[in-house]
This record gives sequence, structure tokens and C-alpha cells, in this order.
Amino acid sequence: MKRSMQKGFTLIELMIVVAIIGILAAVALPAYQDYTVRAKATEVMLAAAGGKTAVAEFFQVNGALPAAASLTLATQSTTNVASVAQSGGVITATSQAAITGLSGGTITLTPTDAGGGVLNWACSGDINAKYRPSSCK
Repeated sequence: MKRSMQKGFTLIELMIVVAIIGILAAVALPAYQDYTVRAKATEVMLAAAGGKTAVAEFFQVNGALPAAASLTLATQSTTNVASVAQSGGVITATSQAAITGLSGGTITLTPTDAGGGVLNWACSGDINAKYRPSSCK
């Protein structure tokens, strides 16, 4: 009588693979959560950057930065952006309060006259620097 050989993985080998996958998941999950918060912060930054064109155009036409009442930016409210406003050319975008990691934080774009009708923009805000886009650190 011939004995047939069974092929396959042993229980120990399968347990080792499951343990390795568990370790990789434990490391990857926090990094993935940071990436999702960064993506939401980038949307806030893009909402603020949308007002740069209007401020720059006002500056080109009038030779001065706009006062609070002389320029109204388009209302932008999304699942991640609560509001975008400008005052004296300074554009402030606020994130929604319910976003973990951002919690109603702001990104502020401040223009300065570089001469010759050119504006330089400085980015700041109270959103944690690790979540802000690289153009705003």
C-alpha cells in the first residue's frame, strides 16, 4: 500500500504569517490616519489659495490691498472647509470643527508687496505643522 503525502502549510507557519501581517497593520494604520488628516488639511489650504487670485487682481487694479468690505471671496463650505474669509488681503480658511486632528484650525495666507505689482504670500496657521501641506510649513 502506497502512502500519499499531504502538501500544505503547517499551523505554525500560518500563525507566523498572521503575526507578521498583524505587526505590519499596527505600524501602517497610524501612518494612514495621518495621511487622511493631511489630505483634509490640504483641502483647507486649497480653499484659501482660491482667494489669492481675487486679492492679487484687486492689488493690480487698485495698487493697494483690499479692505475687509471692498472684496468678498466666494463662499466655500465643504465637508472639510467651514469658511474662507479675507480682511486687508489676509485670507483665512477654517476647517470644520468635527475633523480629528484639525478641529476648526485655520490656515492664513498673508500677502506682502514685493514691488512692481507683485505680491509675496506667507502661509501660517494654527493647524499642526505635521498636517499642513509642505508649501505651508
